[in-house]
Amino acid sequence: MGFHLVLFLVLCALPGIFSKESADVTVIVRGSATVAKTNDHFVCATLDWWPPEKCNYNQCPWGQSSILNLDLTHPLLAKAIQAFNSLRIRVGGSLQDQVIYGVPNFGGPCLPIKKMAGGLFGFSKGCLSMARWDKLNLLFQKTGAIVTFGLNALNGRHHIHNGVWGGDWNSSNARAFIEYTISKGYPVDSWEFGNELSGHGVGASVSVEQYGKDLVHLKAILDELYKDSRSKPQLVAPGGFFDQPWYAHLLQLSGSGVLNAMTHHIYNLGGGNDPHITSKITDPQYLSREADTFRSVQLTIKNHGPWASAWVSEAGGAYNSGSRLVSSTFLDSFWYLDELGMASKYNTKVYCRQTLIGGNYGLLDTKTFIPNPDYYGALLWSRLMGNGVLSIDLSGSPYLRAYAHCRKKKAGVSLLLINLSESTEFTVTVRNDINVNLAEGGGIQRDGAFVHGLKKTVSWVGRRASDESEMREEYHLTAKDGNHLSRTVLLNGTPLELTKDGDIPPLNPVSIAANSPISMAPLSIAFVVFPKFEAQACV
Repeated sequence: MGFHLVLFLVLCALPGIFSKESADVTVIVRGSATVAKTNDHFVCATLDWWPPEKCNYNQCPWGQSSILNLDLTHPLLAKAIQAFNSLRIRVGGSLQDQVIYGVPNFGGPCLPIKKMAGGLFGFSKGCLSMARWDKLNLLFQKTGAIVTFGLNALNGRHHIHNGVWGGDWNSSNARAFIEYTISKGYPVDSWEFGNELSGHGVGASVSVEQYGKDLVHLKAILDELYKDSRSKPQLVAPGGFFDQPWYAHLLQLSGSGVLNAMTHHIYNLGGGNDPHITSKITDPQYLSREADTFRSVQLTIKNHGPWASAWVSEAGGAYNSGSRLVSSTFLDSFWYLDELGMASKYNTKVYCRQTLIGGNYGLLDTKTFIPNPDYYGALLWSRLMGNGVLSIDLSGSPYLRAYAHCRKKKAGVSLLLINLSESTEFTVTVRNDINVNLAEGGGIQRDGAFVHGLKKTVSWVGRRASDESEMREEYHLTAKDGNHLSRTVLLNGTPLELTKDGDIPPLNPVSIAANSPISMAPLSIAFVVFPKFEAQACV
């Protein structure tokens, strides 16, 4: 198998062999202790409320992908979710604060969301019928999905001025909906309160004082309704763009024991029509800017609400339905997987991709349900990258990104390598820090801070001399025909396509001698698993 990977990499290199550059990189994995931990269901995807009439930039990419109209019986949908073995699904989005719940004795017509001049985001209020909620839960239970549901946090409030809403939250409809959910035995893992109402808001906002008061009220409702339940759901909020003073004040106002997680949204590539999206995705300095947000969220929780954790409950790269030209292509995987790695380093417990299906940024194609390239990157992360996040030291070019985790539910270490360069092939040597002496010199970068050069390396794997028979597993992702805007991704040179029966294809690695360097072709991504890596934190 090792021969086939080498052959594949050589063939990939032939078209541009005279123009490509090469560079050496050393990655030192520090396996003595974890620096952060993710949730068991870290990888998450969203289902949104947008109807077919949702349009941006003269296109309407949502079709029949809404929570209210999606074909829940489509065989590819269930298979795509099941492949993750408990995928977290966040049900929510911009229109959730206009959704009422058609519970028994609701008393009014349960109507869909429609375009409406003067409505929030240009749409009317809509209704989730309990028949539809039953069908959604049938899908969730069939596929083993972990559900986070976003509640309407505007119900009962009134518009004051300039998008600011005031008044107490009317909890009666949400309470009846939660009661119905409990009565049917539907296991909602977490309830999220509101969508993008924090800070200045998007379309609408609520003051932090009112938000904190209403969160305490919702927590009391959950405690009451779930008092006889074996498992208690988490309460997460506010599901908006991070505003440090607002978030800090919310933690202080709601107090200990109310919020389980602070949720925030990220769209760091700009609008879906931004002409610079492709260059942003391959610019390491641009991608690294988001670390400031993750760091600030982490410090805000540490200083003002250490009982809570950090979640990204929505992230789609480009906002306004994503980029028609980029979001469904292989190139999109570079920012997405890099951000999964970056979020993990800052103790983010959950990361929800906008969307599972819908818009241009769906993991699945909106019309065909066929997986886009990002689906396979998410699936590989879910299967290979464990909860424990390890620190690394990195020498060489900033265009080679690296993230290390304990292996998923097995001994060893998994590495994610991302080559952002269009012209440089990297030769990567992986070392274990227990065998590395750092002395004065230069060249090793430790997770953003510089330490000094590499003096001596004994073995990549541990204290013992490495056994030449030991192997590692490699999963190299590249674009079909070298076109980084292709919607087909290759795994170790083979196109990832559904089987004849419509099943998700097997994601098989190639085995390589563990002590040999890793070859990273230009604009490629690799997951590398070291089963025998000696890491005390991963035992």
